[in-house]
Amino acid sequence: MPEVSFFIQKVFLNIDEYAFLYIMRNTMSAKSPPNPSVVIDQLAALGVLIRAERKRLRVSATALAEAAGMSRVTIHRIEQGEPSVTMGAYLNVLAALGMNFSASGISDDSHERPLTDTSGWLPVRIYLADYPQLKQLAWQVQGTDQLKPREALGIYERNWRHIDEAALLPRERNLIDALRLAFGDADAA
Repeated sequence: MPEVSFFIQKVFLNIDEYAFLYIMRNTMSAKSPPNPSVVIDQLAALGVLIRAERKRLRVSATALAEAAGMSRVTIHRIEQGEPSVTMGAYLNVLAALGMNFSASGISDDSHERPLTDTSGWLPVRIYLADYPQLKQLAWQVQGTDQLKPREALGIYERNWRHIDEAALLPRERNLIDALRLAFGDADAA
């Protein structure tokens, strides 16, 4: 009988040993392929375009990171064109900024289209100076010149009776429609 127990122990040791090696084999990271200089240059150019659009929209890196669902550090790495950042992260940032990506390159129509064509687009921050009716309604908001989208919708909903609908600019009408679409339709409006 003692011989059998020794055999069983040896079998278990072998199984554990092989299982350990199997796990180790699958956890070793593969070496990253080298990036050609043309790829590095294209990513750097993409990062410059992303940063320029973020600055043009007056969106902070923290606000963009929040909208894109990533950290501020990742936004910084994307703006630097680092190749180690996933393509999905790049695409999330492009979508958050309202930019389009195609296989042939970036299509940034925001510079060519008029500011009033924002149907379906929701900004990360809403600047009161850009929306006169909202600025009048938000007189009680002290110490800030920008609002989060939910805050802006709340102000519109609570004070709709004070809005002069005939004086609404097309871009402000588009903003209200986008807010309602994103966060629910208002009863008063």
